[in-house]
Amino acid sequence: MGLGPRQWSAMGGAEMSFRQLEWLFPIVITLHNVEEAIWFPSWSQRPGRWYAPVAPGVFRFAVTVLTILAFGVTWLSVSSGQQSVGTYLLFGSMVVGLANVFIPHVALTVAQRSYMPGVATAVAVNLPVLSLLVVLALREGYVLGWKAAEYSAGVGVIVLLSIPVLFKLGKVLDL
Repeated sequence: MGLGPRQWSAMGGAEMSFRQLEWLFPIVITLHNVEEAIWFPSWSQRPGRWYAPVAPGVFRFAVTVLTILAFGVTWLSVSSGQQSVGTYLLFGSMVVGLANVFIPHVALTVAQRSYMPGVATAVAVNLPVLSLLVVLALREGYVLGWKAAEYSAGVGVIVLLSIPVLFKLGKVLDL
């Protein structure tokens, strides 16, 4: 089992706080989206019942927009502080990033018995880093209870609805 922030501090390391680490969110999202941008478009061309083929330019446009938004919500959180709309949006985005580890990445990898692009960074990077950030945000009072859950659900719905819209926009832009 890994060291938590308090165990790290007890061993002589500086205690890590949500405020110090929140910029890790867009960094891990960027790493994950780069992995997907490289390999997902060609992988999606294979027949599958849970996904449709997507053109490389269209997919890369969508993940670029989502990556920029990850930096944007982080900036909002940093600029506005504890229990602000920006911090709740960041928290919701982190929870959506955690959910994305399991659905679709781990689920499709297991169901198809083959690697789904993005699963490596999802499991090795997003899962531990986003888990830490979510725990710190809750523990340190940056977000609270039901409001955090509501924002997480709301951001999830917005992200799910935005993906087909971004794909359509990418097609319109002829990417």
